[in-house]
Formats: sequence, structure tokens, C-alpha cells
Amino acid sequence: MKRTLTTAFALVVAALSFAEVPPVSHPKIGTTAQSTDGAITMTLIAKKQNYGGSADTRDTDINSPKSINIHPDGSKYYVNSLEGCTTISYDFRTHKKLSVIHHQFKDGRDDALWSKPSGLYPWRHYHNNVNTFSGKPVESTFSHKGRYLWVPYYRRTFDINAQDPSAVAVIDTKTDKVVRMMETGPLPKMVSTSPDGKTVAISHWGNNTVGLIDISSEKPEEWQHKMVLVVDRQLELNYPLNRAVDRDSGSGYALRGTVFTPDNRYLIVGCMGGGGGIAVIDIKEQKYLGRVLGMMSNVRHLVISNGYLYLSINGGGMVQRMPLKEFMAVAKTMNGTTKKNATANNWENCKVGTGARTISISPDGRYVFAACNNVSQMYVVDTKTMKTICRIGVDSYPVGLDLSSDGRYVFVTSQGRKNCGGNAVNIYEVKYKNPPSARFCPACGATRTDDMKKCPECGLQYEGMTVMNNTKNPVDNQLYTNNSKTSTTTTIYYSGGALAAVLAGMFLFIRLRRKK
Repeated sequence: MKRTLTTAFALVVAALSFAEVPPVSHPKIGTTAQSTDGAITMTLIAKKQNYGGSADTRDTDINSPKSINIHPDGSKYYVNSLEGCTTISYDFRTHKKLSVIHHQFKDGRDDALWSKPSGLYPWRHYHNNVNTFSGKPVESTFSHKGRYLWVPYYRRTFDINAQDPSAVAVIDTKTDKVVRMMETGPLPKMVSTSPDGKTVAISHWGNNTVGLIDISSEKPEEWQHKMVLVVDRQLELNYPLNRAVDRDSGSGYALRGTVFTPDNRYLIVGCMGGGGGIAVIDIKEQKYLGRVLGMMSNVRHLVISNGYLYLSINGGGMVQRMPLKEFMAVAKTMNGTTKKNATANNWENCKVGTGARTISISPDGRYVFAACNNVSQMYVVDTKTMKTICRIGVDSYPVGLDLSSDGRYVFVTSQGRKNCGGNAVNIYEVKYKNPPSARFCPACGATRTDDMKKCPECGLQYEGMTVMNNTKNPVDNQLYTNNSKTSTTTTIYYSGGALAAVLAGMFLFIRLRRKK
């Protein structure tokens, strides 16, 4: 009997452990989904995968891909492989691999790449050979009209608990080589470029801080750190040096989504943990104002589009939005001292899949595309009604997403969980009943045309803005898929029900033992 109970307990533990991982999905090329009104149709036309598959889709450099960024001119795209410590560039039209950029550095050999220490990020635990490491790339942003790609590292590989300074690499997209290295705070995740192209902001998940870098010069060697701003309280980090802890949780506000307002005046940062909300920083006054509350908790990604602020809510699986003007009116009531909280009400909400991660919006502002991690699907929200109108399977478990400037192609990256799913990039073609044609002012939502130098409604200067949201197709009319024969089935295969099967087996095992 004792052996029976021991075996049963082991089965329960195994079942519960497996149950923590949602069912795995691997949709086939050719999988299609369409909204009921026929307004939008999505088809999986190509993929990069580091598991199974055929030779034309297999790519061993895809190792826990965290994010993807399409170059502003539409010529290529970049994938950040977190665990592979690489950034890979591909031709947008053919998907041919162009470069593998290795984030590996060594003291002495690579000294010329580094900017001078700013004094803003002191070393507290490690002091020797700190510039000898591999970097784990997380997110990215372009600057200087696409010339440079900024890639922050989750941590330097020797810093097992991400508690000392990390770094950001700057890649020259003309050569696909790292041309500059700069220090950051601990555990940076999100990075954003101001619309005027003069400032880069990096949010540090690890300790409630945000770093600002002056990039107003065209020369990388002249860029310099401006300041570090603290969101309420900077965390003191003193973790073990010989044992890893979970840094994805318990990291204060867990700063994530980061975006500048279109007028360059404010930086708003999502607080995925702690007390939640959205932190607001006055760039002009170089001051943290406080946190706006009132939205759902677990804010993951922020996007400003056509006069609205959009949020993805990870845990609840939601997309929320509010007119940017209304949000900023609330934010401006805070002063960073006597008033550090304010509440913004009247959010519009749309339910999508749980684990809503990266979101992107069509150039006309009509559709929101959301990578939903837990359900291994991409959802589409119609912003006219704030209702979900379409969804399609994605390789488990999607995190990163980017949309081509004409809205015709969506790229999604998928990471794994406990050796399940992941290691894939899915590429979708999007067909619209009414293709995106209109553009709007990102600040107030007024209609915008190509000949406008500023918004006639709010006065926002368009000239010099680095936000790329034009509707012209940057490449040939037809995106290359695969030369080989591909499956066109619309069936998505799931592996699930393991918990029920194991529990049933355990029950029968005990019954049989009792009969003996």
C-alpha cells in the first residue's frame, strides 16, 4: 500500500507539473482564418522553426526568439534569439538569412565598442572582466531613420540573477554589425526611441528605473547617458551569486511597455507588477510625475496610435484603450511630490486570449493584432467596435509581434515553456476587404496626408518624426512563401488532456492494486 501511495503521489506531481504548461500548438503553413464579415483574412504563409519541419523552414539559429522588428524601409527584419545570444537578420521578401549577429564580447578585444562609463550604473557584486560576457537580447528599437537597431540584454551571462549593470548593443543595419555598446541598469527589457529621434529610453524591469540616452548626434561615439529616473523607489538588489532566483517575478513594478508621446514631452511606462498602473515621466522637466491607475492590472505593452493609447493586459487577456488626450489630462494632475497617483477611468475594453503580450496596430488604426501567449493564438480586434473579429493559431507560445508598414504582413515570435513549444517565427499574410488607406495624427487622431508638415488640429510637427506608419508597400506585391510543397490544411493540431489522462491512469492503477 505504501508503494502504491508513493507511486500515486509521484504521478500527481508529474501531472500537476505538466499542467502548468498550456497545450502546445504547431499550425501548418496554409492555415487560414477569416472574420465572419469577411473584412479580414489571415494566412500562415511561412515560418522559421528550430524543431522538426522540413529543411526549408528549419533554422537552428532560432533559439527562444523574444522579439521581432521589421526595418522601416521594409527590406529586412530582425529576430532576437534570447537564449541563443544572437540577433538574426532576414530578407523581407525571400526570408533568406542575411546575418547572424553574435552578442559575445571580451575585455581588451572589444574595448573600442564601449562608451565611457557614465557613473549612473555602479557595480556592486562583480568587478573583474565585466565586459567579457554573452548578452541575452530582449526587445529592439530603430533610430536615425532605421540606420541603427538598439538591442538591450536581459543580463550579462555571468550575472545569474541580473542584479548588476546590463548593456545595450547598437547594430548598424547597413553592415549588420555591432558598432556601439553602452551600459544599462539591471534587467532591461523595453527600449523606445522618441519621435524626434533624439532620445532612447530603456526601462529596467530589475529595479524600478528608466535610463535616458541622448542620441541627437549622427555619430555613435557622441551618444551619451543623460540620467536615470526612479519610479517611486529604486530596489536594492542583493541576490546570491551561486544560485539563480526567479527575476521575472518579485521585481517591484516590473517596468515593461515603454512609449514616448508624439510631442516628445512625456514617456509613459507600463507597470506589469507591484501596484500596477502606468508610470509617467516628464522628459522636458526631467522628472518622474507618478503612476496613473484605473486600468486593469498586469499591463504588458503600450502603443500610441491615431490619438489613442492602447494597452495589452497579460493576465486578463485584454486590450484596453483611451484617448491619449484624456489620459494625459489625468497624468498632468500629478507632480511627483505631493501627488504621485491619479486615476484614469472610461477605458474601452476588448477580451482577447489570455497572456496578451505584444500588440501592433494597422496603419489606418482600424485593427489591433495581439500575440496571446497562453492560448497560442493571434487575435485581431476591430477598433471601431472594440470587439474580437478574428483569431488564428500560432506556434506555442507567442510573445513578440510586428506588422509591416502597409499592414499586409504580421510576424510573430514564439518562446517555449519547460521545453515545450517555442523556437519559431510565424509569418502571416493579411488580406483586407477594404485595405488600409487613411493615416491619422498619432497625438489627436486627425486625418493626415503625405503633404502635411504638421497636424491642422493639434499642431504636432510631422517633419522629422521617426515614427514609420506609411501605407506604401515597401516591397514587391507578392511576398515569397516557400518553393517546396506546403500543406494547406486549416487544421491546428493540439497536444492536450495530459492531466486528465494521467489522473485517470493513476485512479485505475490504485483500483487494480486494491483488487490485488
